[in-house]
Amino acid sequence: QVQLVESGGGLVQVGGSLRLSCAASRLSFSSYHMGWFRQAPGKEREFVAGISWSGGTTDYANSVKGRFTISRDNAKNTVYLQMNSLKTEDTAVYYCAARPNTRGFAVQVSTTTRYDYWGQGTQVTVSS
Repeated sequence: QVQLVESGGGLVQVGGSLRLSCAASRLSFSSYHMGWFRQAPGKEREFVAGISWSGGTTDYANSVKGRFTISRDNAKNTVYLQMNSLKTEDTAVYYCAARPNTRGFAVQVSTTTRYDYWGQGTQVTVSS
């Protein structure tokens, strides 16, 4: 079955950087828009960033704009999230997710229920 496997999480100090990766298998990767979400303890899962199937269009939550960058490599079936200038409030489990490109990228890009496949998550902890 389809697998999305995140990696790259860890413990980092405030102001530091991390790069998350999400490798997809058994998925027609270039037919899917991809997204990153996160969930902190006691909070709902929230949208972080999204990228269109071609990589030509991206979208970000206001809280991470200018600090995080999403990218993808369709030849490697992998999506990335470069996180810079990390803050304590970025602490969460980060998930990647895939939704088919049958709809336009901007349509409900931040809606969790529009995503068909999810990874298991990777923990990011930002300490002060």
